[in-house]
Amino acid sequence: MHADILIVGAGSAGSVLANRLSADPSRRVVVLEAGEPVTDPEMRRPELWPFIHGRSYDWAYRTVPQPDLAGRSLEWARGKGPGGSSLVHAMAHMRGCRADFDRWVAATGDERWSWDALLPYFRRMESFSGGADAAHGADGPLPVLLPGPDLSSPLVADYVAAWSSLGAPRIKGHNRGEMLGATPNTLTIRNGERVTAADAYLTPVLDRPNLTILTGVDVHRLTIAGGRVTGAEITREGRDETLSADEVILCGGSIGDPLLLMRSGVGDPAVLSDAGVATVVESVGVGANLHDHLLGAGNVYRSKQPVPPTRLQLSESMTYLSLKGVDRTTGPADIVVGCVVGPSMSESFSMDAVGAIPGESYTLLFGVTNPTSRGSLRISGPELSDEPIIDPAYLTTEHDRAAFRAALAHARMVGSSTAMDAWRAEELLPGPLDGEAAQDAFIARAAITHHHPVGTLRMGAGDDAPVTPELRFRGLDGLRVVDASVIPSITAGPVHAAVLAIAESFADVYDG
Repeated sequence: MHADILIVGAGSAGSVLANRLSADPSRRVVVLEAGEPVTDPEMRRPELWPFIHGRSYDWAYRTVPQPDLAGRSLEWARGKGPGGSSLVHAMAHMRGCRADFDRWVAATGDERWSWDALLPYFRRMESFSGGADAAHGADGPLPVLLPGPDLSSPLVADYVAAWSSLGAPRIKGHNRGEMLGATPNTLTIRNGERVTAADAYLTPVLDRPNLTILTGVDVHRLTIAGGRVTGAEITREGRDETLSADEVILCGGSIGDPLLLMRSGVGDPAVLSDAGVATVVESVGVGANLHDHLLGAGNVYRSKQPVPPTRLQLSESMTYLSLKGVDRTTGPADIVVGCVVGPSMSESFSMDAVGAIPGESYTLLFGVTNPTSRGSLRISGPELSDEPIIDPAYLTTEHDRAAFRAALAHARMVGSSTAMDAWRAEELLPGPLDGEAAQDAFIARAAITHHHPVGTLRMGAGDDAPVTPELRFRGLDGLRVVDASVIPSITAGPVHAAVLAIAESFADVYDG
């Protein structure tokens, strides 16, 4: 089989590209996806998102033990099937703020990655519940819901009001360029159900004769000849095949892309040698710059009154704040505090032992929005079955540890505020913490992934960046990378919206 464009991965970015690039009927587009279409009805239910991890449509990765997280190894859920991680994420749709994209411009030297340049693509993708305006679109494929009081929990309404009482601005959603302040989360939900990137982009165009989606495909390695990627070696329906293509676009995400490249002999020669793979193309940055958001789970409270079940997805509001003052309205977000309609804590704690009972307790999550800790990803062997070595190096910088302590303090500040008196009976976690060492010890046990790994094939202006600002892979012709792996520095909130914008932008100017 030959394709003009071979897309590896039918996740969020891959779904966008399959739709947009196959709109030209002269192009033959083939998409390879490891997973199968997901039919589990519980995947559709927003409130169940934390409980569907580990099922057949989750890659179920795991990090190596993290010294600064009390030696814990974290589970990393990543979606497997058409729609990718939009199958298993928390559905929060947050673009990031202007300051986030200023860093992208600084890294790439290219204004195409600025807030203003990406805004048309953010608008293009969405059908916003509030209708079209200068910030939002209403005719896009993806529903974006800003919940009103008819859907938001009364607990969350009081939580948002509590921030206002402390001087934080009340903002009209997270997606207008500035994120500082309190608001309900915008969500990719329609008629009470999760909407995946595949629902929005892929399913509507499956009947195009020039588009082929192959599911249940193992992609072993890329084929490379004369400095050019020419296709991929795959296994499909039990048979080994080699597919050829004029151009290959990697959309396998921050884990899948670098693993495939390394199995293909592209990466750091020392890493490849340790895994028994011969170097074909040296690219030291492959698998480096891995970073992710952590959330502290959590600052837990027993409630004075019953906590009604969520009508959304449990984590209903994230408040982004500057460490220069809760009243700041512009600039980068430093920390986040989120309100969960129920008990939420890491595996380090027992709900029974803590006394956190669903319907009788609630949680304030807290975290760092722009971590400076950087880890790495590498292969342990040449085959798909060889487990990846994932080391995000969480909390290895003093910046991150200090910001996490500040985030915890802000969670407890709003949690103990007068405006939360109607809900707060007592704080169940963390309890007394005497000094920074005690705070750090609690955070090390409480922190969980926010499921936002990025950066393992970062784009940049310098030759040390694996990917160019135009999303071409340096050192190989015929290869592009379009997904979260190219993000040079993480956005303040969930990265899914930014990934979709990267793909929309790329498709709009594609010159292949």
